[in-house]
Amino acid sequence: MSSTVHTAPSRLRDSHGRVIHDLRVSITDRCNYRCVYCRDGEDGAKYSELSNEEYLRLIRVFVSLGISKIRLTGGEPLLRKGLLELVTALAELRTLTGEPLDIAMTTNGHLLDGLAAPLKQAGLGRVTVSMDAVDAAVFEEITRVPKSFERVLAGIRAAQSAGLNPVKVNCVLLRGFNDNQIEGFARFAQEEGVIVRFIEFMPLEEGRLWTPDLVIPMNELVARLSGVAPLKDLPPNDASETAKRFGFTHGNGELGIIAPVTRAFCGACSRIRLTSDGKIRTCLFSQVDHDLYGRMRAGLSDEELGAYIENVVRYKEQRHHIGEPGFLKPSRSMVHIGG
Repeated sequence: MSSTVHTAPSRLRDSHGRVIHDLRVSITDRCNYRCVYCRDGEDGAKYSELSNEEYLRLIRVFVSLGISKIRLTGGEPLLRKGLLELVTALAELRTLTGEPLDIAMTTNGHLLDGLAAPLKQAGLGRVTVSMDAVDAAVFEEITRVPKSFERVLAGIRAAQSAGLNPVKVNCVLLRGFNDNQIEGFARFAQEEGVIVRFIEFMPLEEGRLWTPDLVIPMNELVARLSGVAPLKDLPPNDASETAKRFGFTHGNGELGIIAPVTRAFCGACSRIRLTSDGKIRTCLFSQVDHDLYGRMRAGLSDEELGAYIENVVRYKEQRHHIGEPGFLKPSRSMVHIGG
């Protein structure tokens, strides 16, 4: 099973020759989890988000420039009031070639059981569930939320039943935290019929947890997964895909490995991000935000906003510098950027 990515013409191209067609929109920076690799456990954060009408206006400008894929993120997007109305309005938009937008969502799944079918009806195409353990006790230790594992599992199954396929399950791996879940996730992919993707831990947390020693590199991970069942390479769905794909030689199921730290894929990056407060980020590890919302509030026309976006994208970073001398963590943590 492969994702549908519409190949529309695009006016968004950076100075490194990369065409930008994928927009990730954080529609809230609120979250009902306090994952150890993301949050510092405190509840004193200040939150900000735009109205549906404001997000829609900005997204329409991006689509007019060639964006063909929208992923709604957070924080936790299922906490967003008016979510179904927002998805319905997005589903009415068309790419430059007249095709529907490819609309997906990343969620922690805690509220997905009751929303999967309505989201599908509203026009959502696919869903990715962030789930960092297949053992309930380990899951609770990571999320710091009791009795949530079964709710997430029910949400995954509800998404499958609703047709939000292929359902992907993302696991951020940290050595010493949840690396004992690797083999269990391989079996989970086979038994549940989902695509499990392992993501290397990146320095995007609120605290100072990240060190290189916590990262589990791809070679080590592949060796352990192969111990569960023989693997076979699968071709990428498209040139900008971030995951190295594997299938099982015998039986169903798919695995993916996203290795931004040890095997950076910046050269094929097709993404930009819009934060919940309306700032453009051209890279997860950007040191600056570009205030698109502020310019809209100041009265710029759609044409002027489009010209501003084109100029920002032109100067998109060539790559990140994780692990290099002088590397600086981004100016925001992941929960305030959007996944």
